[in-house]
Amino acid sequence: MPWADNDYVILSPKDLLTRDENWINKIDLVRRFQDIPPAIPDAQLRWQISNYFQRVLPRHPRKEPSQKEYTEAARQTILEFPQIVDYYIRQKEQTGDEATSVASEKVQLTEQLLILQLKELRRILGSTTEFYQTPANTYEEAHRRVAYLKDVIENKGGHRLFYSKGEPIQRESDLQIAYRLVWFGSPSDVTTEANDGRGPADFKIARGARDKTIVEMKLAKNTQLRRNLQHQVEIYQAASDAKHAIKVILFFSADEEERVAEILKELDLFENEDIVLIDARADNKPSGSKA
Repeated sequence: MPWADNDYVILSPKDLLTRDENWINKIDLVRRFQDIPPAIPDAQLRWQISNYFQRVLPRHPRKEPSQKEYTEAARQTILEFPQIVDYYIRQKEQTGDEATSVASEKVQLTEQLLILQLKELRRILGSTTEFYQTPANTYEEAHRRVAYLKDVIENKGGHRLFYSKGEPIQRESDLQIAYRLVWFGSPSDVTTEANDGRGPADFKIARGARDKTIVEMKLAKNTQLRRNLQHQVEIYQAASDAKHAIKVILFFSADEEERVAEILKELDLFENEDIVLIDARADNKPSGSKA
């Protein structure tokens, strides 16, 4: 077994580093609901399913049914006609090659992010900043590492590390993994998905029982961002007996930046030093020759 620094190193197969829904799952069944009845050869069953769905789907005089209403109507219809599940599974089995292709692409994207791009990020941090020097406590250290990471992304071309094929990353887990990996060389204990009884926080940075800091890493597009900023981090902070909590928000467009600013103003958090915005936009960072 490989080892380094007098300890063993556990190697994970790269195809285990991606985490996604199963190829056959309830969410996908509901999402594909409208595609299933037309594939049913029994005309009478097709009519019964369509008729039942239209009956349970709420109707409004001036607006279309909401996504929540559509999902609930589809759920009720599937419960009423369990044969739908059989036809759904049959469709998925016929497109099994597509599942392999999607899985392979996600493994390649993860390899690019976690191995190639983060190696470059670490090199930039080590050669251009004091990122790996250790501050006095976890709060200062967490803030300093976020500040250096922010500087690299906004001013030193590091934003490109968070794009694949010209598109920004879509999962907060990718951002969280990136932040975890830049804690290399720290004397602090960095715990991811730390759960002290009230749900998992993204990071708990600790040096013993009395020096703890909670860090949450979020994408600006997160639909639960307002709730997280208002309540969630404080709950984690109290559960972990942490004196400090830092919230980091990464945005990729002017619209996302504006949305975050509005939320912060509404919550009276706009000038809070423990909320750090990182600009990862690609459209406002011209090269020096074009500036």
